[in-house]
Amino acid sequence: MRKFFAVFGAVFVSFLVGAKALAVCPVCTVTVGVGIELSRWCGVDDSIIGLWVGGLIVSMIFWTIGWLNRKNIRFIGKKIITVLFYYLIIVIPLYYKGVFDKPCSDLWGLNKMVVGITLGSILFFSGVMLYEYLKKRNGGKAYFPFQKVVMPILPLIILSVVFYFIISR
Repeated sequence: MRKFFAVFGAVFVSFLVGAKALAVCPVCTVTVGVGIELSRWCGVDDSIIGLWVGGLIVSMIFWTIGWLNRKNIRFIGKKIITVLFYYLIIVIPLYYKGVFDKPCSDLWGLNKMVVGITLGSILFFSGVMLYEYLKKRNGGKAYFPFQKVVMPILPLIILSVVFYFIISR
């Protein structure tokens, strides 16, 4: 459990340091949500589902902060509260459901869902940041259609395939 809180803390701090209010499009959020449901239905491993859960959490954080900013809703600790809120409303039910206590559910010494959520969060966040950087470098324009959707989702797809091969060995 100590490892879980260390990993969760590292992800949380990275959001506080690097996150600015960016709107993530609804298509991206829906895509991640559909990916989670499809994975569960197909019996996909927890590490892969965790990737998509992490991406969905980050997407919802960006979406909520963007919505709060557009509505001119300001309060102290808005980013911290939003990040904590979304991680807690996902992690606490999973914890009480016993998802983190499954025997033989370890990958690199950590629970597969924890690994997936952590890496999914980091990759989705990195994809959004890379998109913003490239867009700024290109005069405020995307390099190709739907780049805003592709940049955050592509790392999740790639790592899902990598995890599939790691786990199926």
